[in-house]
Amino acid sequence: MRFYFESLGCPKNLVDSQEMARRLERLGHIPVHEPRKAQVLVVNTCGFIEDARRESLRTLKKLARRKRPDQVLIAAGCLSQRWGEALVNQVSGLDALLGTRRWSEIGAVVEEVWARRKEQSRSPLSRLGDPPATEVDGFLAARQGASAYLKIADGCSAPCAFCAIPLIKGPARSRPVASVVRDAVELVQQGVKEIILIAQDTTAYGRDRGEPDALPDLMQSILTAVPELRWLRLMYAYPTHVSPRLIERMAAEQRVCHYLDLPLQHAHPDVLRRMKRPADPERTRRLIADLRAAMPDIALRTTWIVGYPGETEAEFEALLEFVSEVRFDRIGAFAYSAEEGTAAVALPNPVPEPVKLERLDRLMEVQRQISFEISRAQVGRKLDILVEGQGDGLIIGRSYRDAPEIDGLVIVPDKGSEVQIGEMIPVRITGALEYDLMGEMEDR
Repeated sequence: MRFYFESLGCPKNLVDSQEMARRLERLGHIPVHEPRKAQVLVVNTCGFIEDARRESLRTLKKLARRKRPDQVLIAAGCLSQRWGEALVNQVSGLDALLGTRRWSEIGAVVEEVWARRKEQSRSPLSRLGDPPATEVDGFLAARQGASAYLKIADGCSAPCAFCAIPLIKGPARSRPVASVVRDAVELVQQGVKEIILIAQDTTAYGRDRGEPDALPDLMQSILTAVPELRWLRLMYAYPTHVSPRLIERMAAEQRVCHYLDLPLQHAHPDVLRRMKRPADPERTRRLIADLRAAMPDIALRTTWIVGYPGETEAEFEALLEFVSEVRFDRIGAFAYSAEEGTAAVALPNPVPEPVKLERLDRLMEVQRQISFEISRAQVGRKLDILVEGQGDGLIIGRSYRDAPEIDGLVIVPDKGSEVQIGEMIPVRITGALEYDLMGEMEDR
């Protein structure tokens, strides 16, 4: 059968989507790039926050409206896991629900749904519970050009009061080292030059197996197995899980990008306590100082939530002061969204929506100036960039300072060079915007 996949949400979802598609192909099914050409329509949904849920519902409803009698529609992923049978009431025409913990059963689900269609069964198939007690594995990586996301764990055991991920994904489950290394080897054999390690919390890798500081050893195993890999990047680090050994490994190995995504969520201890997050800003300051002492050129990214229940103006001002003092290279910032089933929903003193948005604007204005000043400080530096696009007289790429899709770009005039997409080239930085850099290609 011909199948069409649409993946929504984060890179972790993209990894699951690509592995589900690979499993269908191994069973003889054929991928197509247009819904109208498919017999099986699969949407890997996101259910993390309200905007993501709306996008998932829009996508499902659009496909359901246009679905022909000879097509079936499967809702997979986070929204299916979170809403369960209630999703069927929201989207008329769903033929199956496949949860986050049973995505490996996609082949069996497709075959069963198709058989039920022939029998004209009207009740949707549901695979939402915990899977059998066997370890799900596969090629858990998603390639995008010369970069690839490599999942090292799934689920989360952190107690954050605002987050629904543990409800959706379950507790943290680390993959065996051998499986991760095998996938890394295959990616490099395919021509990948940058591997990005991802999980809900990469720095929790191994904790569920009684190995609380296993990430540095995993990184070394990958680097040893693929000496030709150019960049190894870490995403989603929990602040209290960043160990001295991890910092040492990052600093010692030049192929590890001097880049860390360190979601902090807030900087006032009282807000952090209500969030059930690490509530010691001084410890966070020491961690950032340690990272910068070991890697003076490190690029740091973080995430902030504004308008959390009970957030006072003084608490928000403390966040602004922290942002101005610490000067992260990049940030992601969000107005708090109440998530059903989380502890934060029961907190008193909700912040009015206009206040949330006003605080978000103030935060981003402070960060825009910081990002621009940091970008200007890059002028004169020589950076290797990974080429991701070419055309209209320009070469577009990323340096080690920029993760795919969320950070900036390096823009270089193309003066008739024979540069290929996926190639790494040296660039001298000549100009700066708020988030992007401009440069000139150096002799190779």
